[in-house]
Amino acid sequence: MEPRRMKKWRPFATMPEQYIGLKEMINKQVEIAQPILTEEQMEQINFTLIEALHTNKQVYLTYYKRGQCITETGFIQFVDSLGDLFIFIDEVFELKNKMRLSDLVDVRLA
Repeated sequence: MEPRRMKKWRPFATMPEQYIGLKEMINKQVEIAQPILTEEQMEQINFTLIEALHTNKQVYLTYYKRGQCITETGFIQFVDSLGDLFIFIDEVFELKNKMRLSDLVDVRLA
């Protein structure tokens, strides 16, 4: 005789729309406003980016995206201060990421 298998009761799995709505509400509660940097902080970020670019040193890069501050580790490949652009190669997937300088919150040499 074959053993009976019981299905686990998952109350929210039957209502995916509600689950998505709850997840969105939770995410909105943890959102933060983009930090406003001083002129001095922006200059320091730019200096660190240029130094990392020319010395090929690894950096800890913190940027603002969709209500969150995200930190990644990698290398700077290109910086265009006037065009508000830089290219960052992340350490994990070794992918090129084109980003805006104005999204940066902090940059530190690793």
